[in-house]
Amino acid sequence: MNFDEIGEMVIGSRLRALSETITKDAKVINDMYHVDLKPKWFPVYYYLSNQESESSITTIAKAINHSHPSVIKIVKEMLAAGLVKEKKDKSDGRKNNILLTTKGKRISKNIAVLYSDVDNAIKKALSNTKHNLWHALQEFEFLLNEKSLVNRVLEQQKKRESQNIDIVAYSSIYKSDFKKLNEEWILKYFKIEDADKKALDNPETYILNRGGKILVALDNREVLGVCALLKMNHEIYDYELAKMAVSPNAQGKGVGFLLGKAIIKEAKLLGAKNVYLESNTILKPAISLYQKLGFTKVFGNETPYERSNIQMELILKH
Repeated sequence: MNFDEIGEMVIGSRLRALSETITKDAKVINDMYHVDLKPKWFPVYYYLSNQESESSITTIAKAINHSHPSVIKIVKEMLAAGLVKEKKDKSDGRKNNILLTTKGKRISKNIAVLYSDVDNAIKKALSNTKHNLWHALQEFEFLLNEKSLVNRVLEQQKKRESQNIDIVAYSSIYKSDFKKLNEEWILKYFKIEDADKKALDNPETYILNRGGKILVALDNREVLGVCALLKMNHEIYDYELAKMAVSPNAQGKGVGFLLGKAIIKEAKLLGAKNVYLESNTILKPAISLYQKLGFTKVFGNETPYERSNIQMELILKH
């Protein structure tokens, strides 16, 4: 396999291939220095050789950044080789701790020269490279700890899929979709209230004719989501973001974020200084979306909804 032709997406396979090469050489090096130690045992062995007392499997796994099952397997092999032994935990007799045997300690005394030669050889090799692999791995591990590869791929998936989504102004042909999508999410968690009926049964009268807006997210001709901007008669707030609903088939595609950004843009075009909304804290993805859009929590406003237990605002910058 030519890794360079395929590109960075095979980084896992390339690292495995590199690991196999180094592991193969490590076995030869251990034999050269008469160190009876399998390369895969090294992280566990090195950790234990630098401890003054025994350690639990959990402690070892955490220290060397290995999985618990992986450490259990390595320890079993090292037990069979006579390099480690088990000792009952003083505070919990059901748990065994691990420590080096006399044989294991004897290896640790003879391995110092191997450590020195291997360390110097690797440092010299890295010094001859344009990009220091050790530092690059530290950086890459840090980035993956901040955000997993799965989440990074999901972001790219959303970005790609969102390029096919159009945000259009409401027309009567979307009336049934506007009602259906909103009723679906409301009935999933709550009940339809009077304020819902007014907006969903008569969006033109209750929203548009009062100076509001409704936007619709489309993929080709399929309605993926809807969102409304209601003109408010309030001493502080100009408009309310309301009736945002996304089709269950479009969850995770970033439709809500696109609708939210578009409706905020509409509010700015209308000269609004702020946008208000009401929600419920059990709707965690929705609350997270509003926060991502810049909304912050506020208190003390009257609400027509029984289900509302959180109020938020967005101060607009023109």
